[in-house]
Amino acid sequence: MQILGYIGLIALAIGWVPQTLQTIKEKDCKANMQFLSLSFIGSFSLMLYAMFIGDFVFSALNFMTSLGAMINVIYKFKAGRKVA
Repeated sequence: MQILGYIGLIALAIGWVPQTLQTIKEKDCKANMQFLSLSFIGSFSLMLYAMFIGDFVFSALNFMTSLGAMINVIYKFKAGRKVA
């Protein structure tokens, strides 16, 4: 059954790749800030919990999704600070 965890890990982590690459390329994030913030808070919290219980699959998954969300949040803030 652990293979299902790895399949989910790969699918969810890859899901962030197109958005994150687009954000880095355009130096702007079009995603909704509320979504990004909640996604980061949720995945970061789950990462800490998964690390606490010693679950590698969910620790890795939530680290990668936290990283994807964090990169997008950073670019979202940078775009908001641009002077027109």
